[in-house]
Amino acid sequence: MDEIQKSLLKEVAALDALPVGAYNIRSNGQSAARNTTASIDIVTKKDKQGIDIIIKPGTKNQSVHIPVIISQSGLKELVYNDFFIGEDCDVTIIAGCGISNCGGEDSRHDGVHSFHVGKGSRVKYVEKHYGEGTGRGKRLMNPTTVIELSEDSVMELETSQIGGIDDTLRVTDAKLAAGAAIIIHDKILTEGDQKAKAELSVEMNGDGSSCDLISRGVAKGQSRQEVVIRIDGNAACNGHAECDSIIMDQGVIAATPQLKATNVDAALIHEAAIGKIAGEQLMKLMTMGLSEKEAEEMIIRGFLQ
Repeated sequence: MDEIQKSLLKEVAALDALPVGAYNIRSNGQSAARNTTASIDIVTKKDKQGIDIIIKPGTKNQSVHIPVIISQSGLKELVYNDFFIGEDCDVTIIAGCGISNCGGEDSRHDGVHSFHVGKGSRVKYVEKHYGEGTGRGKRLMNPTTVIELSEDSVMELETSQIGGIDDTLRVTDAKLAAGAAIIIHDKILTEGDQKAKAELSVEMNGDGSSCDLISRGVAKGQSRQEVVIRIDGNAACNGHAECDSIIMDQGVIAATPQLKATNVDAALIHEAAIGKIAGEQLMKLMTMGLSEKEAEEMIIRGFLQ
């Protein structure tokens, strides 16, 4: 890998070297490095671009890294990754995509991740998206995450767009069986004339299932963000959603909650807030020696953590 690719890998997956455990690193449309373990297998799909990640039942305290990096202007790809996670597992999956585009053509990565989580398993999924480059070509990403949680399984998602993506549609769709739980923290930063749309949907189909969805966004410049959250309570369940956004300059943010209960014992709650950075926050930091811009950046970093 060249220095640009190494820098992208560090941004989206916090990697300075090859990780311990199972991994598949995709660079400019090709697999650049792969490792499997006794408990985690990674297999190239034969019918389309992508991989199958197979995690054996009972696998605990192990991780899988599957970052994607693009440094070639004009490259466009659609990749399908399927995760088959056995029963009684406890694993962490680190994904993410970084694009550096210094050319005149658009570079684009569309990824479809499907999770089949076995009974009683716990999964933590971390995904970061990042773009950079001085070229006229755009940096485009469209991630889709499809989740099926079996009985008593738990999945925690930390998904974020940390800057530099010109246009994105981020779709997450989850279905929960009895006793299953999902926690989603989704964060988006846009600036300039960038556009981002996030659609988060959860169906709670089993008694005792629950979800906690938190969406945070910061829109700078003339950028636009749209967040749509849908929660369907089809059993005795508990669902909570929170949209919290900061608007700056001429930015635009639209947040739309959609709650649907088909069971008398479904309890669904939604909260939403959009506003500017509080003046007293800026003043407090500026009295400590920070410039207004430095104070704004510190507040934004804390907000999106």
